[in-house]
Amino acid sequence: MSERAKAPPMPNVVVVGAQWGDEGKGKVVDLLTEHAQVVVRFQGGNNAGHTLVVDGQKTVLHLIPSGILHAGKTCVIGNGVVVDPAVLVKEIDGLKQRGFLKDDAQLRVSYDAHVIFPWHKQLDLLREKARGEAAIGTTGRGIGPAYEDKVARRGIRVRDLLQAERLGRKMRERLEQARDELALLARKAGAPAPELDADALVAEALAIGERLRPYAADTSQYLAARIKGGARILFEGAQGTLLDVDHGTYPFVTSSNCVAGNAAVGSGLGPTAIDKVMGISKAYTTRVGGGPFPTELTDALGEQLRRVGEEFGATTGRPRRCGWLDGVVLRYAARVNGLWGIALTKLDVLSGLEELKLCTAYELDGARLTELPGDYEDLARVKPVYETLPGWEESLDGVRTVDQLPEAARRYVHRVEEVAGVPVVCLSVGADRGKTVLLQNPFQG
Repeated sequence: MSERAKAPPMPNVVVVGAQWGDEGKGKVVDLLTEHAQVVVRFQGGNNAGHTLVVDGQKTVLHLIPSGILHAGKTCVIGNGVVVDPAVLVKEIDGLKQRGFLKDDAQLRVSYDAHVIFPWHKQLDLLREKARGEAAIGTTGRGIGPAYEDKVARRGIRVRDLLQAERLGRKMRERLEQARDELALLARKAGAPAPELDADALVAEALAIGERLRPYAADTSQYLAARIKGGARILFEGAQGTLLDVDHGTYPFVTSSNCVAGNAAVGSGLGPTAIDKVMGISKAYTTRVGGGPFPTELTDALGEQLRRVGEEFGATTGRPRRCGWLDGVVLRYAARVNGLWGIALTKLDVLSGLEELKLCTAYELDGARLTELPGDYEDLARVKPVYETLPGWEESLDGVRTVDQLPEAARRYVHRVEEVAGVPVVCLSVGADRGKTVLLQNPFQG
């Protein structure tokens, strides 16, 4: 047996949202980066907003992985991400101004990541406006249209930004098609058609491509080499399981696969590169935009959760819909992601409530369901079946171990584990990095 075969493999970990996004993935990724050498974003775009609070200072990241605040760690934007280059450059500049990203080698962007252009954003906004009451709640960042171009094999990638003749040719070809669609959508929406100057857009894209040239790389090859060298890789998902284009509440979903299986595809690695999957869930549930939400609270209690939890989108600023924790959703996320453990965030927001409710099943047309209906119209009609648990009055601000939790809080966490069928391995009791209890480290054991 060779020495290589004898050596134990270094674990690689995927972090995914186990609800409808906004679960606190950024904070958990930031925490776990201490134990990894490389952090990879593998899907989505700047429709994501990962908020980090370190020593009271807030950082919101949209494209760059949440490990970037740690010196000496490499952050990778994988081929599965759609990149708005203007947003990425702004993010890079903002980090550098604050003393982060001192070494350009700390960030790598896949040559094969597809690029978002102004017409993608204009298409996104006009389509949503034309839908009227049937709008799905897109962020208007051009994510969907960029993924459409990718699948239609007419997309423009980061590597194209670095080649002037090719970029000009591809942009002009795509603009000719985009103008016709934009004019039609504008008429339907009763809006003026956007003006698109091909020469100006090409010149802008070339200039921003030069800004990104130091970061562009074959990231699949880079990651494979790092794994071979023994590095630990942390894969950072965006959005959440119920927003996955295949496994979410379609059509009220995003345009990419948010589940753990896409970590391999979106970073250019084989599935054997993934060892553990941690799902992130709030201690209650939130959702932004349209679509079914069985445990939604539209009363004063829902407003209290929104206010105390500061539930407003980091990307759009939109207020989030709030409700009780949905155990059916968590069980579903555990199954489609193969969850090893759950990080339960914002447990502190529940302090002060006299009683808590936890959804354990649904009722639909007189039948009891313990699994998530595949049809979103059925999900919109279900009635949640709740268990009631006692709440707690104590603040969790100073909690740093499980033993410091109030008894009622420990009982609630334990019941969440039972309902989800997955252990809670991490607890968050505040926004700051230090207000976290890591019960099991996925990179160990």
